[in-house]
Amino acid sequence: MDEIWERAVETALDGQTDHAAARTLTLDGAVKCVQGRLPPPTLLEKFENLQQLSIANIGVSSLEQFPRLRNLQKLILSDNRIAGGLEFLVEAGLDSLRDLDLMKKILVQDIGSARGQAEVHDAGGSSDMELANEEDDHEGEEEVEDDEVQAVSSSSHLKRKKDEDLDLDEDDDDDDDGEDDEEDDDVVEYSRSSKKQR
Repeated sequence: MDEIWERAVETALDGQTDHAAARTLTLDGAVKCVQGRLPPPTLLEKFENLQQLSIANIGVSSLEQFPRLRNLQKLILSDNRIAGGLEFLVEAGLDSLRDLDLMKKILVQDIGSARGQAEVHDAGGSSDMELANEEDDHEGEEEVEDDEVQAVSSSSHLKRKKDEDLDLDEDDDDDDDGEDDEEDDDVVEYSRSSKKQR
C-alpha cells in the first residue's frame, strides 16, 4: 500500500523532485484506503513547506497519525467518511492551518494556537472559528457531531442560527433569528470571548 501512495505522490508532483519547493499537493481519488487509514506520515512530512493538501475522495475514515505539516494552510478532506477526530489535527501541530474542508464546509481560523494540545483553549488572544453544517447528497455518511467541535474548542462559546442567516464573507454576529428547531438546518458559529465560561 505504501508503494501505491508513493506512486500517487510522484504522479501528483508531475516531475518535480524538490520536495521543499512544493507548495500544493493534490491526491484526490488517487488511492482508495481499504482500511480507511491515511498514508504513513513520513510520506508527506518531507514536504515541509506544503501550504495546501487535498486528499478528497480517498476513502479515509480516520485522521489518526496525520502528518506534521507546520506550514499547511489549507486542508481538503471532502468526500471521505470522516466522522470526527479533529483533535488529531491539533496533535499534528498544524499551527498555520486556516481552512479545513470536510464533507461540509468548515472554515477554521487560528487552530494552531493550541500547539499540540488535544483541545484548543483560550490562550489570552482573540481568535474566531466559524463552522457551517451544510446538507449534502452523501447518503450514509456520518456528520461531524457537536461534541467533536467541542474537542477542538472546549472553552469556547457556541451559538446556533438558521442556515440562511449565515454569511461567511462578513463578520455578522447577529443571532436574533436563532429560534429554529430544525437541527438539519442549524449552523454553528463559534466565537471566542475574553470572558471564561463558568
